[in-house]
Amino acid sequence: MAQKSLQKAVDYLQQAEALVISTGAGMGVDSGLPDFRGDEGFWNAYPMYKNLGINFYDAANPIHFSRDPEFGWGFYGHRTNLYRETVPHNGFSLLQKWINTLGLDSFVVTSNVDGQFQKAGFDVERIVEVHGSIHHLQCQRPCRRDIWRNNEEIPVDFTTMRAQHLPHCPHCGEIARPNILMFGDFSWIGDRSAAQEKRFNEFLIRHNGKRLVIIEMGAGTAVPTIRHLTQTLAQKPNAIAIRINPREPQISAPNIGLSLGALEGLMAIDQELF
Repeated sequence: MAQKSLQKAVDYLQQAEALVISTGAGMGVDSGLPDFRGDEGFWNAYPMYKNLGINFYDAANPIHFSRDPEFGWGFYGHRTNLYRETVPHNGFSLLQKWINTLGLDSFVVTSNVDGQFQKAGFDVERIVEVHGSIHHLQCQRPCRRDIWRNNEEIPVDFTTMRAQHLPHCPHCGEIARPNILMFGDFSWIGDRSAAQEKRFNEFLIRHNGKRLVIIEMGAGTAVPTIRHLTQTLAQKPNAIAIRINPREPQISAPNIGLSLGALEGLMAIDQELF
């Protein structure tokens, strides 16, 4: 990593008037969450699926909730339990320190469904979860557009990846599913995420033309939602992006790419910033 790039990132943060934090799956790796990058990454986390010949795209398919809900909830029940147990890494605290110390208005945009920003104490009104949240449920049909908190306890047999309890819709009794946008998904209710995006757009309008810094962490090209957002925001007047990514840090100048993991990159900036 070039010291010059790191110093530029620090300079931009010191001059910033507003901050957007955009994150993909790599943000959770330093908290111990599995990296699903490629089939081998997924199978390292879930070896039983390799034996079945099932990859991440197959496991994260909403069809399972109607055809074989124990199997569908095996994957998402295990992830629910995992995310509930996970402690956010210190990088979340560093970001909060910068926001408070530099007096920055800020917003989080994440493709992650794990709820780690909320758990780390970020303002829930300043978070966009573009793919939804595992901590919220909806009817899998759906019978209506209701979204409710996932307070279910879902034990999973890790050898078979089958759930031993199934959540149900309180209105029609049908199987409930996570309020997450899955692959090939036609029944996701996006109202909660749409309300979050509305608040984010209002944030962008308030800061139109101001010095905006976007810090992107752990967002790869396999599901490029966050990378596209970062690049779009960086085209705004007086905006600059800092991409922190150990494998794919490339970004056009004058934006900055740091070939580091999320926590490593945040710590490196913090050491120069204060």
